Amino acid sequence: MVSFYGKLSAEVYDLDKFIGKSFGDVEYYSERLKDIKGRILEPAVGNGRILIPLLEKGLNIEGFDLSLDMLNLCKKHCAERGLSPRLSQLNMSDFSLEQRYEAIIVPTGSFLLLHQREDSLNALRCFYEHLEMGGRLILDLFLPESFQTGYVSTRMIKNQEGDSITLEEILVDVDQINQFTVTHNKYQKWRHSKLVDTELEYFPLRWYGVEEFRSILKNIGFRDVVVSSNYQFNTFPTNKNQIITYEAVKK
Repeated sequence: MVSFYGKLSAEVYDLDKFIGKSFGDVEYYSERLKDIKGRILEPAVGNGRILIPLLEKGLNIEGFDLSLDMLNLCKKHCAERGLSPRLSQLNMSDFSLEQRYEAIIVPTGSFLLLHQREDSLNALRCFYEHLEMGGRLILDLFLPESFQTGYVSTRMIKNQEGDSITLEEILVDVDQINQFTVTHNKYQKWRHSKLVDTELEYFPLRWYGVEEFRSILKNIGFRDVVVSSNYQFNTFPTNKNQIITYEAVKK
């Protein structure tokens, strides 16, 4: 079946980006949020890789995700650690909550999954509306690894039961005008050399110019926009392979 962060995709994500793994982002977000006393929201919370260490540091953080499979993983990992944050199934582009937040964070480039321009703008408007005055948005972006259609990447990962899951990623479309790529992902789970499950995934990713996204944030109403790279605060990016982090304030 064709899915988006379905069961096999979520399993591979959880094996590859397990709780306790950091790319420098866990430490960065911990540092940037350490003085926050109020509520924090993480849209696209995934398996909880960022949320859980922040909870364990005593921060009042909750999250949501569109993928029920991802949410189930997050709930499982939280329960194993005696944590019980508020977790919901919502869409970044049209969520509505009663609470207002002192910070909203979107690590790991999850925002790029909103490949349609209007959806991405709606999400930023939602973030803005759900922040308290003076509240901060912190958000990661990155550029595509390749713009060459037909680019293929393959890998295999084993789970704790000894099953092998293969992943084949094929870049099938690059929309230069609307600034997004589309990758088709094929997951196959093998047990004792027999295929036991298959999952197909349509995976779009948007990209932005560095100053383009700064301007978008300002047009939404954000101020004091700081651009950082590779989790070094206020260090402007210098090459296309760096993670780009934006921090902006609602004023």
